[in-house]
Amino acid sequence: MMYDVYQTQEDWFGPFRLAARHMAPMVDLFAPPRVLGTAVRQMGAALEIFGNSGILHRRPEFGISTVRLGNRDVAITEEIILASPFGDLLHFRKDSDRIQPRVLIAAPLSGHFATLLRNTVEVLLQDHDVFITDWHNARDVPLSAGRFGFDEYVDHVMTFLRAIGPGGHVVAVCQPAVAVLAAVSLMAEGGDSAVPRTMTLMGGPIDTRRNPSKVNALAKTRDISWFEKNLISTVPARYKGAGRKVYPGFMQLASFVSMNLDRHIGAHLRQFRAILTEDDASEIAHRKFYDEYQSVMDLTAEFYLETVERVFQHHDLPMGTLLCHGQTVRPAAIDKTFLFTVEGERDDICPPGQSVAALDLCSSLKPSRKRNHLQLGVGHYGVFSGSRWANEIYPELREVIALND
Repeated sequence: MMYDVYQTQEDWFGPFRLAARHMAPMVDLFAPPRVLGTAVRQMGAALEIFGNSGILHRRPEFGISTVRLGNRDVAITEEIILASPFGDLLHFRKDSDRIQPRVLIAAPLSGHFATLLRNTVEVLLQDHDVFITDWHNARDVPLSAGRFGFDEYVDHVMTFLRAIGPGGHVVAVCQPAVAVLAAVSLMAEGGDSAVPRTMTLMGGPIDTRRNPSKVNALAKTRDISWFEKNLISTVPARYKGAGRKVYPGFMQLASFVSMNLDRHIGAHLRQFRAILTEDDASEIAHRKFYDEYQSVMDLTAEFYLETVERVFQHHDLPMGTLLCHGQTVRPAAIDKTFLFTVEGERDDICPPGQSVAALDLCSSLKPSRKRNHLQLGVGHYGVFSGSRWANEIYPELREVIALND
């Protein structure tokens, strides 16, 4: 019912947004001088903002065509190495014979597409052979594909690491840190030859009892049945995943926006002024960010509910009770993989202390095989995107990988 109401609203507003997008660039043609001209330009700015306010449900393009390698630019080609109904192993293949460390980026499955990590990929590509988990929108996955829960996420990480081959490295960004640590633990215990040489956990909820955020507190205020009753919906009949139970991406986006409502309102007001003053650089930067931010994907209900329950409510991993297909996950089984954790000083989603908890859980690793980096002055997104990531965090990550490759 909830999804149907949302879809009806989107269907109703869609034509108006489309008309606004077409009308906005035409307004200036009819703008007379002085006061009336200003009013017309304001109308054009308002139309443009309204026209671009809709939610998208398709993955944007990564759009990475070249990367600087030595003293020349080399072409990048995206290729799918492994495909499953729920996500692909995507490779950014360089047009070069140079051998570089192979790195798997485990992207979050939390309402946005893997393209949210575009800058993460761009920076890593300078010195590495990069792969990423390219998750699919659950509303486009037919019921015949089966379930996809926490255990299946772990399965995919292990399968992708094996596809990359022995000697690889893995970088988990935010929410998948728990699943990646579980995958590497199980692979280490089983003597898997594809156990990664390094594992980097960036802004991840390893132990949300430490320095809990508002998000963590919310998860503890209700039992799991409340989340299932109030946040889970059914994919409408028009989509390939019709009948599948999902946590809709539009609800996750709404929760993200509500956490920083003043910031988003301020951003749109600045965009209004940028359009009026013809500040093209600011206007383009705003649109680029929100085109990505408003592109959302649905999560399968089982993955969302299991993540809330296991990670945020019961704290299964730090409590030593996390099971994957009935097998206990033991981080202490990891005895060779170098562990690097990264946290942001101002992270309001996974605050400092939550990621570094992994260092204690991996008790079999020598102190020389573990490292933490607390990045001053950044929030959650600054851990994996932007100038601080590129100039301060990445050099440490690059060193960790190089020393262990």
